[in-house]
Amino acid sequence: MVDADALSQLLRSVDLEVGVARRVALPAGGLLPLAGDAVTLVYIAGGSVHGHPALGSRCHLDVDRASQQLAVTAGSDRLVVGDAFLTLGGSAMTLRADAGASVLVIDLVLSDTASRLSAVLPGIITVTGFDALEPSAAALAATMGVVDPATCPVRQGDPLICRMMATTVLLSVIRAWAANGCAPVGWPSVSNDPFLDRVVDAIHEAPGREWTVERLASVSAMSRSAFAERFRTVIGRSPADYVTEVRVDTAKRMLDAGRSVSETSRELGYASDEGFSRAFRRRTGMTPSAWRAAHRTPIPA
Repeated sequence: MVDADALSQLLRSVDLEVGVARRVALPAGGLLPLAGDAVTLVYIAGGSVHGHPALGSRCHLDVDRASQQLAVTAGSDRLVVGDAFLTLGGSAMTLRADAGASVLVIDLVLSDTASRLSAVLPGIITVTGFDALEPSAAALAATMGVVDPATCPVRQGDPLICRMMATTVLLSVIRAWAANGCAPVGWPSVSNDPFLDRVVDAIHEAPGREWTVERLASVSAMSRSAFAERFRTVIGRSPADYVTEVRVDTAKRMLDAGRSVSETSRELGYASDEGFSRAFRRRTGMTPSAWRAAHRTPIPA
């Protein structure tokens, strides 16, 4: 069983900096390389493709479209129309079209929350029958991207709208994979440690709380020294660094939603706007005001 509350929390935390869609038409035998250092979401809009290296070791969801019965299998390296997969950039791969294919490729740049997403997802997740499991998201994916971007001028607001569409499809792929049998029991867990997971959940639920090491240690039911060492070893950073990371990620979403710098600062537990600005700038290289201006939605003329 997947932890539904934790899944919802994880999906809420996912944010994209960039989500650019392109549609690629492949002839029979045509090859589409996917970079090993990129996060890429792929939807098969027409035809079928094979993955190289093979995806056979991956978990697949197989949907019987007539009966709507679903089964979890060891997987196949063949993907057909309506299938989707996400690669987090662990290794390079190539798609080869069988008798021709239309492939939607969404190049993603994740926000700082990617560290948590990468910690709980395998390098590649595949969803066979994505269009049957998530018909609305699949219909959205089917309308994204253009074959020749040079012939389609960018309109005001297009990058924002494309990013929002890409986010919707991405979250739907993760949900379909997690909620239908491919995720391990108790997923998502950042640490595979129920005591540390309790701490991580508490930080995400209330990032503005005055989180001291002592208070976090009490949540984990450990001594202060044992908790600090275990947290750093498992999570890969100090408790204070993790709290700051979550606060800055939360601040980005609040600023995106139109909240003021002062309001955001107070809600996230900072004693002053100056202290908040320093912490934000160390993480992002920008002040909150500059970041908010850079990410403000363009207003059509």
